[in-house]
Amino acid sequence: MTQQTARLAGSQARNPWRYRWIVLGIATFTQAASGFFVGGLGALGVHLQSALNLSTAQLGLLVSAAQLVPLAGLLLVGELLDRYSERWVVGTGAGVVALALTAGSLAPGYKALLIALLVVGAGYSTVQPGGSKSVASWFDASQRGLAMGIRQAGLPLGAALASAVLPLVAEEFGWRATLLTGGFVALLGAGLFMGCYRRPPAAPAQQDKGPSDPLASQLRAWLRMLREPSTVKIMLSGTSLISVQCGVAVLAVLHLHQASSVGAGPAALVLVASQGAGVAGRICLAAWSDRSGSGRYAIVLVCMVAVIAGLVVLMTPAGRAPVVASGVFVWLGFFGFGWYGPWVAYVTEAAPPGKTGFALGLAMSVNQLAIVTVPPVLGLLVDLTSSFTPAWALLSLLTIVALAVTAKTELRTR
Repeated sequence: MTQQTARLAGSQARNPWRYRWIVLGIATFTQAASGFFVGGLGALGVHLQSALNLSTAQLGLLVSAAQLVPLAGLLLVGELLDRYSERWVVGTGAGVVALALTAGSLAPGYKALLIALLVVGAGYSTVQPGGSKSVASWFDASQRGLAMGIRQAGLPLGAALASAVLPLVAEEFGWRATLLTGGFVALLGAGLFMGCYRRPPAAPAQQDKGPSDPLASQLRAWLRMLREPSTVKIMLSGTSLISVQCGVAVLAVLHLHQASSVGAGPAALVLVASQGAGVAGRICLAAWSDRSGSGRYAIVLVCMVAVIAGLVVLMTPAGRAPVVASGVFVWLGFFGFGWYGPWVAYVTEAAPPGKTGFALGLAMSVNQLAIVTVPPVLGLLVDLTSSFTPAWALLSLLTIVALAVTAKTELRTR
């Protein structure tokens, strides 16, 4: 690893701005590795329900547990990223994910597994905003959307690989082995980021800093940011679309298995295809936002319209046909996962100077409210009604409201 790091450093010294593509690769891999296990939880739904005797709501709560700590953690991480190097903040967080998953493999039951996933969420808090800030600092506006799309594709890419691999591991070795696998992959991401990431040559090295502003001043700054029209658009669109993303991740396999009579294995493969479409969506839609004369947020609006159309189909009798349902989940993968690329690029460009880390942390922490609450709520709806239609209807309603409000705000801004 030392020789490899030395070669990378030499490459950076000779061609400093070509190194940005190496940084992008490092950040993408770390994103995929850190979110590998949690991203594959939906594909493990049938196995976990059987092994631990879980309801659909309890399964959704497992996903929420991994996302609970980031509610507050992302704000703290945003401040840390504005003060310290992303190298140590992200690397340490990914290492915490690895340790927590390894410890979770020893969990005696459901409650202990929930606690392990809470710690996983604490470590993962650093990876999303930290990786986004590292990429944003290396790429200018002409390529930032594409770079952000590639970086953000790490999450559905890791989830797609996990959805393909973890069910096989669970079949062969049991559910505990899936946590060990996820911990090993996260450790690889932590080691690569800490060993190879460097700040861009134009950026001054960050020194450890103490608190610079009184808490009251910081709170006033945060409140001012919350009142900005761009922040309103960011939060409404983010929470609605991340809710759809959670719904697809948690319920797609169960919908196909229970409502469409698709086997557990083929249903997991459809989820893999959906997440693969999300990888393509994050890259293609973000690249489109670099060239769109209507701005990056217009692409987010397109994603909301496409998502609503897909959810409506799932609520009809046609949505229970295996071929139609599978196609809709791939469609929702492209737009319901792909929106994140142009969205996060919009967040970085709308942030006040010197507050990119905090703006990312704030936006992502608001998304966490949906990530934490939506999976168990959707699971409870399915348990109470014995139907997936109310869950898809709720997600559709949330997206319609966000589309109506933010499209109006966008027109007023223009």
